[in-house]
Amino acid sequence: MDSTLKSSSSNSSREELLRSTKELCNVFANHGTIEEIISCFSSKGQSNTPFIGRSFYGIQGITDYFTIISNTLEYENMYFYDYTVDIETKVVSVRGKAKFIWKSTKKYWNEIFIYRIQLDNEYKILIYEVWADTGAAYLASQSINQARV
Repeated sequence: MDSTLKSSSSNSSREELLRSTKELCNVFANHGTIEEIISCFSSKGQSNTPFIGRSFYGIQGITDYFTIISNTLEYENMYFYDYTVDIETKVVSVRGKAKFIWKSTKKYWNEIFIYRIQLDNEYKILIYEVWADTGAAYLASQSINQARV
């Protein structure tokens, strides 16, 4: 009977972790507002959102991060697949794919990226990591045509 209760609780936790992560992914895919994005994050503790070697902490940091992203990049046809849920660590990893455009140069690249998202006990995002090709982003940011991105 114990294993049945644990299994039921595990499924519930897994579903909540997945639901919260998919909520954030849907906001991104549908070009949601910064307010909609921030509503997915935890206001407890120090949320961490790194951007190419720089970390952003807390709600103000998250706001700064997504403001920088929205001022720098555009994206098209974003979608997500291959969700992996670890209920013990409350971590969800997901693959995404999109076409990114560096706004100032209009250079673009197609990217497959990974989000690694850790959630708190209320299923709000505590840590949001993006694993992507920073070299492609760097080349797209350059106004000279050194390489085709």
